Amino acid sequence: MVTSEYAMGLIAAVGFAGLLYKVVTSGQVRAALQAVVEKALHASF
Repeated sequence: MVTSEYAMGLIAAVGFAGLLYKVVTSGQVRAALQAVVEKALHASF
């Protein structure tokens, strides 16, 4: 890639990572992940 394409790809990747971080740390997603972990910890084997 040329430098400008590399820079645009990097900016897009950073933007996507920021968006993904916001989604994962939102209240609803956080509660759902916590419920999955708690359910897994209380599962009987």
